[in-house]
This record gives sequence, C-alpha cells and structure tokens, in this order.
Amino acid sequence: MSLTAIVPVWNGRALLERLLASLEAQTERATELLVVDNGSCDGAPDLARERGARVIPLGANLGFAAAVNRAIGESRGQWIAVLNSDVELAPDYFARLLAAAGGPGVWFATGKILAAESRDRIDATFDLVCRGGTAWRAGSGRPDVPPFSSDRAIWSAPWTAAVFRAELFQKTGLLEPSFESYLEDVDFGLRCARLGLAGAYVPSALAWHRGSATLGRWHPETVRRIARNQLFLVARHYPRRLLLRWLWPIAVAQVLWGAVALRHGAAFAWLRGVAQGLRGFSAVRNRCESFAPEALCTLMRTNEHILREIQASTGADSYWKLYFLLTTGGTK
Repeated sequence: MSLTAIVPVWNGRALLERLLASLEAQTERATELLVVDNGSCDGAPDLARERGARVIPLGANLGFAAAVNRAIGESRGQWIAVLNSDVELAPDYFARLLAAAGGPGVWFATGKILAAESRDRIDATFDLVCRGGTAWRAGSGRPDVPPFSSDRAIWSAPWTAAVFRAELFQKTGLLEPSFESYLEDVDFGLRCARLGLAGAYVPSALAWHRGSATLGRWHPETVRRIARNQLFLVARHYPRRLLLRWLWPIAVAQVLWGAVALRHGAAFAWLRGVAQGLRGFSAVRNRCESFAPEALCTLMRTNEHILREIQASTGADSYWKLYFLLTTGGTK
C-alpha cells in the first residue's frame, strides 16, 4: 500500500517542522511527501527539501485548493493524505485511518483533531451543512467529551488531516479552485454525498491543529472568502426547486453569520464576500451539477438532526439556537 502525503505551505517554517517530525514518527510512513509552496519567503520550502520532501513551487499564493490539486495531479500513491502545515499527528494516525478506510464502501477517513493550544478541546471532527448553506465543523471549540469519541460514517471530512483513496478523485474531480481557501473541503464533501461516496470518522486517530495560523480566524480575508463561498455552496449544489423553498433558511443563516462577523469587527469583509458571492452566483450555478431534490432533502434532514443532537448534548451555540428557532419546519 503506497501513501502520498501532501502539504501546502505558505511560510510557517516552525509549524512545518513540527508536522514533518510527526510524519517521520508515523508507524505507517508515507512513501512520498509532496510540499506545495505557495510563495513562502521564510525558508519553509528549504526545510522541506532537507527533510526529504519533493517541493512543488507555485511562485505565488494561489490558495489551498490550487496547491492541493497540483499535488494530487503529481502524486503516485494509492492513498493520498492531505495535511495542513500547522497540524501534528499522533504516531499511529495514518495506520488507524488506513485501517478504517480499507473497509468496503469507505473512500476517505479523518480522525479526531484537537486544538494544539488546549488539547482537551476539539478543533475538528467532521462537517455538517445546514439548509442555509452554512457549515459547522462538529464540536469545534467544545471540550473533548463522549459524543466525539464514537466511530461514524460521514460525508464530509475537514482536509486538515485526512486520507483519501486516489481513485476517489477520478469520480468526484478535484477541489474547486474558485474557493481558494475555506469551505472547499465542504464543497468536496457535498459532491461525495451526491455520488454516495462515504467516509469514516475515526476518533481513535488523534491530531493537534493550531487553526487559522496563516491569516487568523477573523482576518478580513478569511471572512470575505467564507461569506462568498457559503453562497457558492448554495449555487453549486441546490436545485432550483429547493433554492426557492429554502430561501428563508438561506437568508437567516447568512445574515446570522454576518452578525457574528460584525461582533468580531469584520462586517465590511462579510459584505464584500456576500457581494462577490451574489455577483458570481449565476455563473457558478451554470457550470455545476446540483443534487436531486429528494437526495438533498434527505442529506440536510440528517445533517440538521445530527447538528441539533450534538448541540443539545454539548451546549448550544447562540448561532444555532437562533437558526433553528427562526427556520422551523425542517426539510420537508
């Protein structure tokens, strides 16, 4: 079994050094390491070469999606691991994921990713999208409690630290480059769900992530891209019938997210992202294949049920309280 590990980098040499050390400690080692340089200027690519990686220089910061796509196209492994440069892996991370993903009907796998600054808190597990087009990285910021310790089938894995069958990309295509960074993995998960290609969440596989180490969680550029890409998710995947039926949940979800951005001093960036999303909405929609209405209804019903269940058992966020309060009626 051959495994290619892909790491996009844009500076962050010290963070990359931690990741490379954890890759060297894996009990199931990657047979190929590709580091894609988005125009670093702090010596990160040189460090990667010194540690045995093949560096693919892009010459400029083209974003996470473009970097990963380039590396997937050049990879030789039967399995492909995609890793953020600010993540560290437990020594058995790959071994546990590959064991789970080797089962029938499992196309990808991810583990329990904890916050590097507070290792008893969740950074990422799996992604859930609501009717409104916003996504929740289940458990993000919550204590590491039992609801996040059960194996489960998933449709959408954070690409923070995940493994994929190389064959999967022949069926789904690559990441959508227009997303640049943020929510491109959620878009990919929706494509997997539309095609019935499931993955596995493996909580016994542990990793630690710094999170938004490149720009920062509420950096204006982060907020702009997320606001735009949330609307692109709707444009790419919602059939016309449901787009009209769910117009109210979509409006509620987007405006509530804008309120969160306002609270963090990023309202102007949110407005810019929304404007860009609306301006590009028709063009994005025209070049994509959307879900069958019944299939998307089923997916959203399941997602919102899981979302409510986890929120109820671990403490509800005000965002989701308001969203569900204002969008009663479910996905019928």
